[in-house]
Amino acid sequence: MTQPERIAHYEALLDQINAAVADLDRALEAFAAVQPLVRELDGYYGSDDWRRDYADDEAGRLPADLKRGVLSEDGAYDALTDNRELLARMLETVAQAMRG
Repeated sequence: MTQPERIAHYEALLDQINAAVADLDRALEAFAAVQPLVRELDGYYGSDDWRRDYADDEAGRLPADLKRGVLSEDGAYDALTDNRELLARMLETVAQAMRG
């Protein structure tokens, strides 16, 4: 590899790293911002209120046009599980990066 090729190669690496870091920074800010919402949803899911809302939905007592994915047994559970799995993945990524 010639000197200009080497410099161009590492410049391309730098560009990719800078773009990925900027993208992750924006995503982490958004992810961190919703964590209080995750805790709030976690408190609702499976609560007495949720069970009552679920039962009323099953009994047809809620408006037909009401969006209610949160009352599906999988909707909230999957979102909360995905959040926890992403947190675990982030921890593993940090641990791997720190090991070199």
